[in-house]
Amino acid sequence: QVQLVESGGGLVQAGGSLRLSCVASGRTFGSAGMGWFRQIPGQERECVAQITWIGGGINYADSVKGRFTISGDNAKNTVYLQMNSLKPEDTAVYYCAVRSRGDVQRVKSYDYWGQGTQVTVSS
Repeated sequence: QVQLVESGGGLVQAGGSLRLSCVASGRTFGSAGMGWFRQIPGQERECVAQITWIGGGINYADSVKGRFTISGDNAKNTVYLQMNSLKPEDTAVYYCAVRSRGDVQRVKSYDYWGQGTQVTVSS
């Protein structure tokens, strides 16, 4: 089994910053990449950012481009999400996940998920 643990969430004022971390343990060798997703109650989970290990490809949701940065270390099974210039609409539960195959921004392409960390941005 693969386990993922997110950390770094919390309450922050609009315009502030947070850095999320995720560490995976278990049989992660051979994964294609990792991603960060977020979910607001009543809405579908959406891909915020992802990183592909081979080639280093990165994708961001349009809503976070220029504000969020994803980085990772495949050897350490670790991924980060630096979030700057946070807005109230960024409030959500953030999840990290491991992808083995498929479209890089689709939920169904990811096989293992963390439990999530709450990010709340106040006005």
